Amino acid sequence: MIPRTLFSAEHEDFRRTARRFFEDEIAIHREKWEEQQHIDRNLWNKAGELGLLCPTMPEEYGGSGVDRLYSVILMEEQARAGDSASGFSLHSDIVANYLNNFASEELKQKWLPKMATGEAVGAIAMTEPGTGSDLQAVRTSAIADGDDYIVNGSKIFITNGYLCDIAVVVVKTGDPSKGAESISLLLIEADRPGFSKGRPLKKVGMKGQDTCELFFDNVRVPKSNLIGMEGMGFIMLMKELAWERLMIAIMCASGCEQVLAHTLAYVRDRKVFGKPVAAYQNTKYKLAELRSETQIARVFVDKCIEEQIKGTLQVDAAAAAKYWVSDLMSKVADECVQLHGGYGFMLEYPVAQAYIDTRANRIYGGTNEIMKELISRTF
Repeated sequence: MIPRTLFSAEHEDFRRTARRFFEDEIAIHREKWEEQQHIDRNLWNKAGELGLLCPTMPEEYGGSGVDRLYSVILMEEQARAGDSASGFSLHSDIVANYLNNFASEELKQKWLPKMATGEAVGAIAMTEPGTGSDLQAVRTSAIADGDDYIVNGSKIFITNGYLCDIAVVVVKTGDPSKGAESISLLLIEADRPGFSKGRPLKKVGMKGQDTCELFFDNVRVPKSNLIGMEGMGFIMLMKELAWERLMIAIMCASGCEQVLAHTLAYVRDRKVFGKPVAAYQNTKYKLAELRSETQIARVFVDKCIEEQIKGTLQVDAAAAAKYWVSDLMSKVADECVQLHGGYGFMLEYPVAQAYIDTRANRIYGGTNEIMKELISRTF
């Protein structure tokens, strides 16, 4: 309906590379990833070789130094391919950002080039059993002991957790009673004694995505692994969360478009009572409604992307994009399952895959109820 104007010819060249990778290396092996509950480790290296990891990182740290529209393209192509298994965007656009924006030069030099090549897989460990979206309530502790911290606690629902080589961990330092003022970010290498991983978690959807629990039992971590300053973790998290929530909206907007495309092809081909399903008024009106709402989502998300590129994206706009477009993605998937009839419940159809995979978008990144609370605070 409304042409997009965000991308240049160079961006579209990059899109073609990303599309081939997600189609040829990821999407066709969906059943394998779901069976083993994570993608093959060597795919991280392949993605790195193609420049698909950490592209926005500065060249001196192994990235390409390009703008975030390249990251947007990677997320859109992942959603287009129906890929719910790879955790590349979290690695490249969340974990790497914390290091690039807040970590010491030593940590950046040591880890960002390895993340760009796929030699090191990154995770971020925020959520704990019993805390959910309340980051101030985390209980994982980092107690100072000379030049080290001693870390104890656990994290849950950690994307890339099973294969991770490093994790940016939200911990409590100093006086834990100070709430947000005691939160710090600590980089912890997965091979440190006392750092262990649970088996990949069995989920309703996104079954191929590497998601597990992490455990810290008297893990000794040097203070030089502190990201930013002690007690500044909550502020750093707040600075990055708007982008992280927009990332969810970006993938959901692209997901809506792809589910609609698959459904339109199906209803044109499928015949009921001697004529295509697409010929019935109910089908036409329903698709018109979904297409209109998807276009509204696209325009709003693209505007948020523009604001992000300029550095002016507001927290409430990102929250609105996250909650509204993820809600819409669930609606589109549900309605399109209905238009497929019984075949919409068969997992070989992309619409069924989308139906079970998209539900988590309304939960992670902060639940949609939390998004509404954040928006209401700006009244």
